Parts: sequence; C-alpha cells; structure tokens
Amino acid sequence: MVKHAYVFPGQGAQFTGMGKELYESNSVAKEYFEQANEILGFRITDIMFEGSADDLKQTKVTQPAVFLHSVIRFLSGEAIHPDMVAGHSLGEFSALVANKVLSFEDGLKLVAQRAAAMQRACEINPSTMAAIIGLEDAKVEEICAGITDDVVVPANYNCPGQLVISGSIDGVNKACELLKEAGARRALVLQVGGAFHSPLMEPAKEELQAAIEATHFGNPSCPVYQNVDASPYIDPAMIQRNLINQLTSPVRWTQTVEHMLKNGAGKFTEVGPGNVLQGLVKKVNRDAETDGMN
Repeated sequence: MVKHAYVFPGQGAQFTGMGKELYESNSVAKEYFEQANEILGFRITDIMFEGSADDLKQTKVTQPAVFLHSVIRFLSGEAIHPDMVAGHSLGEFSALVANKVLSFEDGLKLVAQRAAAMQRACEINPSTMAAIIGLEDAKVEEICAGITDDVVVPANYNCPGQLVISGSIDGVNKACELLKEAGARRALVLQVGGAFHSPLMEPAKEELQAAIEATHFGNPSCPVYQNVDASPYIDPAMIQRNLINQLTSPVRWTQTVEHMLKNGAGKFTEVGPGNVLQGLVKKVNRDAETDGMN
C-alpha cells in the first residue's frame, strides 16, 4: 500500500506575510494564532504578517513563526491522518504535534525555549554554517574531520550533493577553502545566527533538555522519522531522547527521505511555508510524488 508522508520545514522557510491569508480566512486558524500570541507574550502575528525580512530573521521569531504556520495549517483544515511524518530540524517539533506526541501549546513552548536557548548559545560562541554543493558526503566528512584545531562538522545532509557544514567562523572558512580545492562546485557561507547542529550548541542542548524532560510526550498516531538517525520511532521516551540530541547532531534529511521511500512512502506533502522540502525529496527520488499545504 502506498503511504502518505507529511513533512515539515525548518528555519529559513519564513517570508513576510506568512500565515496571513490563513488567519483571515479560517476562524479555527485565527483562534490558534491568537492563543500563540498569548503563550509567547508578544504578537508574533504582527511580525509574521507585516514584519520585515530582518524582523523575521531573528531566531526567537523565526522558529515559532515557521512552527506556527506549519502546525496551524495542519490543524485547522479537515482532519489529516498521516502514515508517517518527519520535520527538518525545527520542523521535527511540528511533526510531533501533527502525530499527536506533543500538544499545540507544549510544542510552541518548547520551540520558543529552543529558539531562546540557541540564540544564547550563538552569543557565547560566534559561529556560522556553509552550504557545500557538488561534493560527495564522504569527502566533506573527511575534510571536516581533518580540521582538528577548530570546530567544523557536517550539519545538514539535505540531498545528494548538498551538505551544510557548521562550526566556528575560522573552522568553516578553513573547510570551505579545502572543500573548493577538493572540487566542490560551491562553498557558500550562510546568513545564519550560529553553528546549529554542532557541538557549539551544547549550552542550548543542556537548557532544552530540562524543558523537554518536563514536557508530556504522548503516544504517536504514526511513526516519526527523526533527524538524529533518520529512523522511525513510536516510543515516546525514545522520541524525547532523540529530540534532545538533535541540537548537537546532524540533520540526516537525505537518509530520512530514503528510509520513508523504502518503507512505502509514495506521496510527500510539505506543510508550512515554502516548498524547499519538496525540492529535496525530488533530488533524492525524482519519481516521488510531492505537493504542499501552505
């Protein structure tokens, strides 16, 4: 039987005006957005609907904004019953609300705490990320492992031929030079706040761990394929543990899509802003059927 996978985007998918049409056209969605404003203690809807790109780029805004767009779009329409779910980095929290592991309120509170903790970790260690295009994963891993005097690690396995690295500013710059010499088509430093999914996120991980452990994780309605090892999970305690480790571990998105396909996924629906994940799925398997709910 062909299975229907629902996937949820992460930081970087945001845009000015996101969620506005949903807010104005759907009374259930409007209630969720207003509840979110109360939980967060500021009107995030004003920033989402009218804010500048710079306003939206602040980690403390971006992460809850993308989460809210995805989750409210999922919850406010007709009831959806996924066969499997996954999310890219931040999107994993959206996926866990979609498969009933987390409540809307708990999911949003964790995302807000995650964003604040990551912001603080970035301030402790100025750091960055870079997209490496056109080189095999093994070569990128080898070159990063060879840099021992700075922190630089593979962070996002997005699709074949596209791997994002993360680390100290010197470490990433050094790696970019070596990767270009090794034949990378591009090594592009990204405009991000810090070294997400690297050991430099350890302070944020410790902070988030306490919050995650204090939150109720329910039984899922379907498996969630988690970033840390791209495998499907249904045990709440394991899901919790993997979510804690996610901040300092790479996002294995290529492998996640491969595993979902192997386990019967025939259609992938991206829920939330943009269509980045649909493109990545197609790069893993061009025959996969994709669509979006935004």
